[in-house]
Amino acid sequence: MTDRQQPTIYPETQFYWDGAKAGKLLLNACPSCDKAFFPPRPFCPKCGSRDVEIRQASGNGTLFSYVINHMPAPGYEPPFTVAIVMLEEGVKMMANIVECPADPSVLDLGMPLEVTFEQRGDVSVPQFRPAGGRT
Repeated sequence: MTDRQQPTIYPETQFYWDGAKAGKLLLNACPSCDKAFFPPRPFCPKCGSRDVEIRQASGNGTLFSYVINHMPAPGYEPPFTVAIVMLEEGVKMMANIVECPADPSVLDLGMPLEVTFEQRGDVSVPQFRPAGGRT
């Protein structure tokens, strides 16, 4: 949908949005700690190291928590699901759950999810859907 707000892209997040445009979910990681982290930043939040690299995430995760929004929002038809997704890499990120009803009887905590990308103008935004078409 093009009427949804596009994210603001900063120099330290450019790699993330470039990856999304290419259909890849990219994360920062610290070689010293061997941990991925999100959101993107130029230093490790655990040890403070500035030796940060970029790694491609699997795109698989589980539903950690969610809210079903019933209020109107630009570009969204309520109700819609805003979730915290726990990626296989141990990183939590916020995204919408798509291709799945916004219904607690369907949204099971721990359910497997996979990344998908929503085009918003020139930007691709990572979202998540039930893995393997499960709903």
